[in-house]
Amino acid sequence: MSTKTDKIDRLAELTAQQESSSGASLWKEALKRLRASKMALVGAGIIAVFLVLAIVGPWVAPYAPGQQWRGEVFVNRAEFVGARAENWFGLDHLGRDIFSRMLVGARQTLLLGVISTLIGLSVGAVIGSFSGACATLGGRAGQRVDSFIMRCIDIMLALPSLLLAVSVAAVLGQSITTVMIAIGVVQIPVFARLLRGAMLVQGGSDYVLAAHSLGIRKRRIVLTQIMPNSLSPVIVQATLSLATAIIEAAALSFLGLGNPDSAKNPEWGVMLTQAQNYADSAPMMAVYPALAIIITALGFTLLGEAMREALDPKLRG
Repeated sequence: MSTKTDKIDRLAELTAQQESSSGASLWKEALKRLRASKMALVGAGIIAVFLVLAIVGPWVAPYAPGQQWRGEVFVNRAEFVGARAENWFGLDHLGRDIFSRMLVGARQTLLLGVISTLIGLSVGAVIGSFSGACATLGGRAGQRVDSFIMRCIDIMLALPSLLLAVSVAAVLGQSITTVMIAIGVVQIPVFARLLRGAMLVQGGSDYVLAAHSLGIRKRRIVLTQIMPNSLSPVIVQATLSLATAIIEAAALSFLGLGNPDSAKNPEWGVMLTQAQNYADSAPMMAVYPALAIIITALGFTLLGEAMREALDPKLRG
């Protein structure tokens, strides 16, 4: 747990320090470095393809996701239809076109990742900003409140993320909304601690001391000065969290806690779950969604790591 919190605090410290010490715009300089980074370009390209598929997938899919080709798949005899002209990826165990379900499922997978990350980001930002404000401008009482909040956050960080997500999902019941909330809850402590750490660094900056000496209210200093200058590491983490959210959503679906209505609204994690019983007779049923999940998560990870390196002076080299 200490290693995880140390990494979060280090990202907040380095990014916030450069934000406050650089005379030029941090994001303008970072954007120049991202354009020259092959890792960033590859990650952005993968994400762009994923977004296009998620947007146009339901309209360009050759067949409806629930349409069945009856009389061609015989599970009891282990006879499955592989790739052919009519079905590029073959048919699944119920005779449905896998390629169409992959295209339609891209949108569901994207929604899972984005909404769950937004849940974690929004709630974590509220907790982190409140804790950071208490620590920087709240005096002794504020520091006690900050210490209590951070100890609660540390407890959440100490729990394995997948175990925490499974626990939340098990309590709320099986649904797509449950998966979003469960993954969002897992991400709350990361965003909270990250924003709080960045605000602590910004709280000791000269512009904050100057604003305080001019008699500007503490609430206004936090909202208009400290908070905006502390968001850089949070944006980087949000990109990385999208990759984690997609993988964890697939894991929850694999454990049977995902979308119960997968006929009309397929999702890659659910497709992977359904394919596990036919790994010997039809392995490609699992290969296609697994590769899609891995490649998409890789795209967000590459872009997030490139952004982190662009914002971190010690990692740029």
